[in-house]
Amino acid sequence: MMGRVISFANFTGRTGFLAEQELRVALTACAGMSQKEAARAIGCSPSSVKKSFERAFSKLRVANKASLVAEVLRRGLISFASGAHPGHGPHKEPETTNCIFIA
Repeated sequence: MMGRVISFANFTGRTGFLAEQELRVALTACAGMSQKEAARAIGCSPSSVKKSFERAFSKLRVANKASLVAEVLRRGLISFASGAHPGHGPHKEPETTNCIFIA
């Protein structure tokens, strides 16, 4: 079996090494979401997201979400979706605020 392809935000992954729920939380980590945001996006409880992260951490032998993101990208378990590459999105000027500072 080839595994199921799952896309989220600008990322795509395939189940196999990671189970479907583990891959889903890894995709949310790649998208920079918190556990609470991930739970809302996936449609499960924050405790389910936490357990899925713990299983993914164990399988990948990492200790945190930043290491998980680096490892899934390094191994090719998750990649940028077709046409999406870091730093190549639409350019957005930073918001500015006019302020007066009084010393």
